[in-house]
Amino acid sequence: QVQLVESGGGLVQPGGSLRLSCAASGSIFRIYVMGWYRQLPGKERELVATITGTGSTNYADSVKGRFTIARDNAKNTMSLQMNSLKPEDTAVYYCNAYNARLGGYWGQGTQVTVSS
Repeated sequence: QVQLVESGGGLVQPGGSLRLSCAASGSIFRIYVMGWYRQLPGKERELVATITGTGSTNYADSVKGRFTIARDNAKNTMSLQMNSLKPEDTAVYYCNAYNARLGGYWGQGTQVTVSS
């Protein structure tokens, strides 16, 4: 069982930056692939970025070069640095932990709004 708590969302102007954080507890953090997903009302949740326990990363094409995912296995935390934000980045962002044998877990989500 893994508990995930996101923080860091908010309102930012286009071109601005935000940093999201995810704190994990309850299991061995490093064995999980961690990821950020986002969801707009009425739409399916979509992948933003993932990072393996050894630091390999994967990004959606829409955020490549603007967002950076990172994790600290010693502190059981993950972050998403979001730069050059656009209005279309507005969504609820969710932290995810996944292990093929143990299953997947979601945080409660944090709202990111990009608007002038």
